[in-house]
Amino acid sequence: MPTDTLPPTAAQLRLNGCILPCPPGLTLQALLQAKGIDALEVATAVNGQFVPRALRAERTLQAGDAVLTFQAIVGG
Repeated sequence: MPTDTLPPTAAQLRLNGCILPCPPGLTLQALLQAKGIDALEVATAVNGQFVPRALRAERTLQAGDAVLTFQAIVGG
């Protein structure tokens, strides 16, 4: 079954606009690893709130969360 057609009762989250399953206990770090995203090359936000790299392993995701990865911009 494609991940964008999960039944509405399934625990889901969004990663960069794509719907994915959200198993209990899933951390932001584990999600990035599972999707093959290089955690050192992206910044992350959950529900619009920035999550520092050092806290990704502690940030447990919940059904309905919206996760966004983006290129960090340095400068001033």
